[in-house]
Amino acid sequence: MKSIYNKALKLAVPMIIQNGITNMVLLVDNLMVGSLGTEAMSGVSIVGQLMFVFNLAIFGGLSGPGIYAAQYYGKGDREGFRNTFRIKIYICLVCLLGGLFVFSCFGENLINLYLHGESENIDMVLTLSLAKKYLAIMLLNTIPFVITQIYASSLRETGESITPMIAGIVSVVFDIVFNYFLIYGKWVFPRLGVEGAAIATVIARVSECLVVVFWTHIRRDKYDFIKGIYKKILVPWNIAFPIIKKGLPIFLNEFLWSAGIAVLTQCYSLRGPEIIAGFNISNAICNLFNVVFVAMGHAVGILIGQRLGASEYEEAKKDSFALMKFTAFLCIILCVILVAAAGVFPKAYDTSPEVRRMATRFIIITALFFPIQGFLNALYFTLRSGGKTVVTFLFDSVFSWSVAVPVAFVLSYFTGLSIYAIYITVQVIDIIKVMVGYVLINKGLWITNLVDDGHTV
Repeated sequence: MKSIYNKALKLAVPMIIQNGITNMVLLVDNLMVGSLGTEAMSGVSIVGQLMFVFNLAIFGGLSGPGIYAAQYYGKGDREGFRNTFRIKIYICLVCLLGGLFVFSCFGENLINLYLHGESENIDMVLTLSLAKKYLAIMLLNTIPFVITQIYASSLRETGESITPMIAGIVSVVFDIVFNYFLIYGKWVFPRLGVEGAAIATVIARVSECLVVVFWTHIRRDKYDFIKGIYKKILVPWNIAFPIIKKGLPIFLNEFLWSAGIAVLTQCYSLRGPEIIAGFNISNAICNLFNVVFVAMGHAVGILIGQRLGASEYEEAKKDSFALMKFTAFLCIILCVILVAAAGVFPKAYDTSPEVRRMATRFIIITALFFPIQGFLNALYFTLRSGGKTVVTFLFDSVFSWSVAVPVAFVLSYFTGLSIYAIYITVQVIDIIKVMVGYVLINKGLWITNLVDDGHTV
């Protein structure tokens, strides 16, 4: 059993480091932008929520081919792996064009959805103006981000997570340096404030993209799947169709789930404009910790997928239970640390005492549900590793839109409950998913070899 823990940690730790460093940079960005005032912080937070939907759409689009990629790699079929890479290019191109169209044409309308009521502490007009400026520059960030994700996800599906980690570290250095220069106008650079933060992010993403792409092509001896990858760009329909068919529910799931999170935040914002600022501070620190169970989830999906591709079905089931419990245990440790530090972090922001108080409470509530979220994340990736994408679609986004969003909407619009009571209620609902998912895992209906004979146990 220790072997599977070691394998998971070997795969997850570089992802934890990479994502942790990335989120640490976002945290530093957040603090720097927060020093510009609550309006700047709120505007950037709103755009971040919108970009989150786009990012999750990309992750969702890549996840379908990723299921096959992990199993093709476990089987030793390199041409099959190359075809999954090519399919990723087409999927991401469609997502990229769609995202640019929506943000360019409807960006202001989307931002306005989060600006409700009046406040003595927050200037709504200024918040909207800053958010629009930030979004306009962040659109340039989407292109290098998409290219990086195509390459990095493929590398991870081979079990290689060091190169994306190194690229992430390079990105972090560029981001911190240029944030400092461009936000505050240091050295020879102009003081650009929020726009400077966006420009720094674009520079960082471009550097990350260049490292991942060039290193992958230079080391073709090691990453042999890249050999001849662009010599044949078309994928036979009999190969592409099953992958797209399996991947479409995952794409819809990630897109609708992230959109559901955005709608939940919009519902919460009805309790006052300070809510967005409070959640922004809370998310900045909580996201630094939740990289652990996010990375473990990806590791679970890859390891279980490789087991299934090698037709090791009993081992796959045994490992899935072990890794779910292991992830939950790690999250208990994270919960204790985060609760202990909840009151310290918000003090670093130049904002009102009310926003700091809200942020502290949101941090504590989020941390207390970390073990459930960690277990749930590992459970989700286990189901997905066997290609049960329709099940995960129903399990995740359909549940969110049919249960969590209506509950938050009704409580926010038609009751006088505090924002904390509403937030806790929405978190508690996820326990239902844990119970249902555990039953599905235990029955083993997810155990499928997609790249061999379609055998299901």
